[in-house]
Amino acid sequence: MKKLFITLLFGVFLYGEVLINIDQAMQTEYGKNIEIKKKSIILTKDEARKIQKIAKTKINSKIFKVYIAKNDSNIIGFSVLMSKKIRSKNGVILYMLDTKGTLKGIEIIAFNEPLEYLPSEDWKKQFNELDKNTNPKVGQNIHTITGATLSAKTITSGARIAQALYILKLKEFN
Repeated sequence: MKKLFITLLFGVFLYGEVLINIDQAMQTEYGKNIEIKKKSIILTKDEARKIQKIAKTKINSKIFKVYIAKNDSNIIGFSVLMSKKIRSKNGVILYMLDTKGTLKGIEIIAFNEPLEYLPSEDWKKQFNELDKNTNPKVGQNIHTITGATLSAKTITSGARIAQALYILKLKEFN
């Protein structure tokens, strides 16, 4: 497998075993002929507090890397890239949303934990078409993963953060 080394603002690094690259994941979701624009969003303290309140979870960074998918100069979706600690190591997850904040799907870009903790494609499909008001939670509307509960909880909390980021910041791009 290839290594992923993404540099964000201010020297923050994401690192892991690459499973798929960001462009491939976005093209699978939004179509081959998309234009992808990268944007860094830096939240204020107040915005970070609001995101945490909406998402009902703590955020570890006020810096988010966002990818805007365009087709013929029209925005067709957003992707939010997050590095999240799964157990003891980070995973890099891409959360893909449409222009209404509906979660279209997730893709695990990099994963440093043992592969038995990696969620299956079927498990990831639970996130397809989740409305921004769904509030996904493991054990309620998202199934747990036997033997990989921390992976399930971490990825699910990230979905809530991505949707909260849409509500607070991304919808203004439409």
